[in-house]
Amino acid sequence: MLLVAGLVFTYYTTWAILLPFLDASSPIHNYFPAREWAIRLPAFVLVVGLSGIGFFVGSTIMKENRKKAQKAKLRAA
Repeated sequence: MLLVAGLVFTYYTTWAILLPFLDASSPIHNYFPAREWAIRLPAFVLVVGLSGIGFFVGSTIMKENRKKAQKAKLRAA
């Protein structure tokens, strides 16, 4: 997994930081998508990731509140 993370980091760094300094006619440009995706893709991953975290935290809080309410009902009965 560390190897994959290193490869992704190297690919993205080359794509987003080094590629703008190369000529547009360079054959290296053929290995990368358009530069606009260098911003769109991480933004999409960030939104999906934060949404997943928010969903997890929200569902956990709801489960805990249900447990507390159920315990309160049992105490009152």
